Amino acid sequence: MKIEKQAVRIGFNPLTDCASVVMASVLGFDEQYGIRIVLSRESSWAGVRDKLVTGELDAAHALAGMVYGTQLGIGAQRHDMAVLMNLNRNGQAITLSKRLAELGAVDGPSLAALMRSERRQYVFAQTFPTGTHAMWLYYWLAAQGIDPLRDARAITVPPTQMVYNLAEGHMDGFCAGEPWGHRAVMDGVGVTVATSQQIWPDHPEKVLGASAAFVDAHPNTCRALVAAVLAASRWIDASVANRRAMAEILSSGCYVGTDRAAILPRILGQYEDGMGGQWQDEHPLCFHQDGAANYPYLSDGVWFMTQFRRWGLLKAHPDYEATARAVTRLRLYREAAELAGVAVPTGSARSSTFIDGGVWNGADPEGYVASFPIRQR
Repeated sequence: MKIEKQAVRIGFNPLTDCASVVMASVLGFDEQYGIRIVLSRESSWAGVRDKLVTGELDAAHALAGMVYGTQLGIGAQRHDMAVLMNLNRNGQAITLSKRLAELGAVDGPSLAALMRSERRQYVFAQTFPTGTHAMWLYYWLAAQGIDPLRDARAITVPPTQMVYNLAEGHMDGFCAGEPWGHRAVMDGVGVTVATSQQIWPDHPEKVLGASAAFVDAHPNTCRALVAAVLAASRWIDASVANRRAMAEILSSGCYVGTDRAAILPRILGQYEDGMGGQWQDEHPLCFHQDGAANYPYLSDGVWFMTQFRRWGLLKAHPDYEATARAVTRLRLYREAAELAGVAVPTGSARSSTFIDGGVWNGADPEGYVASFPIRQR
């Protein structure tokens, strides 16, 4: 297999779930497959998108929804994109300010009651308009009977700036990846009222994204890259000791840049909510799960597009299946998984049950959108 490009520039945002990309480089899994990952720490998801489009980055740790949003031309010029693999499942959180918790908003129903009684505009932050965090936040609020776009104001804030803006009172809550939810709890400025895995157990989260042009011009490089990241993902999930070592590495200013105590507990599935609650999560952040966490199901991609339509980001239904097949490079993934000795699930769709009891199985996306009582019409 002739590698078209040995040095591959990979972007990431400072979040716990950049771990498999970072560890593929740090542990030398990239070199085992004939490439060298050159890591680039980014400061926002918009920056990642723009650098993928212009070619400044070859690939990136990216929000699943962001890749699809770029493919569909939401919020920027349309550009053909590719999802090479899923990087992880679960592990995000919805955080409310300590002030709201002191007023009684300690879960979804009590937040809804407070919002009805306190007649002011509530502000909630997500990390990118078509990103996963926007979709988890909107879905969770709607499941409480709160219209996220009519009953509140949604703003976009980079993940690393969430805790500061919450502490300063610029917003009432946020949805972001770890360690920033736990950081808000540790700093005494926020409380965790929901995890993303409570909204959708074993949901897709970050992906390895690239422009379609890069993948088409460098297919062997991309196979090697996916194989290397799969090997790193397998290493992370292999033991608690490996996760502890990963947390130590991620705490460096080169990567996440916050202390290990903020990163490690939720990597191990150990949660505290800032209100006295503690639990061992049944669906913690996972990077591999014998390949199940890495397989890019077409039905997952279609789900994000249904939510874009639900919230008015798309004015008409797209060709859901054709778009998912164009973006998701299933054949390339399967070939890379074979290189890495990773099992591949059968089929391209799966069934999931959400926090509101709704079931998504990839069928009838238009009917699925219409089934939601709270949606943009």
